[in-house]
Amino acid sequence: MAKFLKGNLLNAAVEEIFDNCDRQLIIVSPFIKLHNRFINSLKPKKENDKLHIQILFGKNEKDISKSFNLEDFEFLKDFPNIEIRYNEHLHAKYYSNDSKAILSSMNLYDYSQNNNIEFGILTNASIIDNLAGQLTSDNLDNNALEYFQQVIKDSDLLYERKPQYNSKFAGLHKVYTQSEVTVDKLSALLDSPTTKAKKPKFTQTTTSSKDEKVVGYCIRTGEEIEFNPERPMSNKAFQMWSKYGDKDYQEKYCHYSGEPSNGETTFAKPILRKNWKKAMK
Repeated sequence: MAKFLKGNLLNAAVEEIFDNCDRQLIIVSPFIKLHNRFINSLKPKKENDKLHIQILFGKNEKDISKSFNLEDFEFLKDFPNIEIRYNEHLHAKYYSNDSKAILSSMNLYDYSQNNNIEFGILTNASIIDNLAGQLTSDNLDNNALEYFQQVIKDSDLLYERKPQYNSKFAGLHKVYTQSEVTVDKLSALLDSPTTKAKKPKFTQTTTSSKDEKVVGYCIRTGEEIEFNPERPMSNKAFQMWSKYGDKDYQEKYCHYSGEPSNGETTFAKPILRKNWKKAMK
């Protein structure tokens, strides 16, 4: 039986999709930025070679990093059984695990979850039963699943990692040995930090003249920029942030010191409380 969801019930249902995936997780969303709750749900599953993750994102064909977060890719790419695809025409949103699915208006993005008026339709969709030819759910579930599987298949494969197995007992039993990357076009497209020089370590910078530019740090990337609490981001980070303009979105670094802020800094409050007096001198 399909169920209409909105507000906190919708957010909770999407979180449950992540919590309860064991064999299959499908994420279809033009924009993807994983909330820490989703990351924490997936971390214990990182060694599960049986969990097949399919991710499809879209939009921003000239700079897909605006649609799919580099840090999320760094987290997801090590899962042993995952494919990430791209379709510039994607507008639909769909989230599914082994037993349930959500058709929704909501992007998998913090701003959408916290600020927009969104809805979702929760259905009982058994992907495993579908693959086995044992359909038990209604037409809505089956039609949605079949449609999105085809959309995923027809989209551009940017990253794939597949588990490898050894056969035992005359092929009756398979033993997982390792996982291999078979396709990786995404690292270059997202400008993976592994191809860049490492960021400079934090050092407190002082100036001897008021005319000199005071060094600050981008609250999103940690890189050195001019100190300006009203614009505490690099140009590239600011462009990404301005797409949604959420001044209370949790960031990673202190604009004054460059040290990790563990989410305590935002665009509205870019300086850690303990550094505020020193920053205003």
